[in-house]
Amino acid sequence: MPVKEKVGIVVSNKMQKTIVVKVESRFPHPIYAKTMTKTKKYLAHDEMGECNIGDQVLVQESRPLSKRKRWTLAKVLSKSSLIN
Repeated sequence: MPVKEKVGIVVSNKMQKTIVVKVESRFPHPIYAKTMTKTKKYLAHDEMGECNIGDQVLVQESRPLSKRKRWTLAKVLSKSSLIN
């Protein structure tokens, strides 16, 4: 069974070894055909603490690490131009 992967933007890195990743999905409305955007936040494990707010990251599904954390950081796709 393949491992699920999602691409998103880091919105918080204030916890130790944990980041919050915002993932957007776009889909057409079933009746009106307008493009809708749905946003969901995932808690992901960042062992080295290498992510900053605004970075684009790839996260993949893993075993449960805590009550809400079920994803791990696979790699940082692009760094943010914001200075934290």
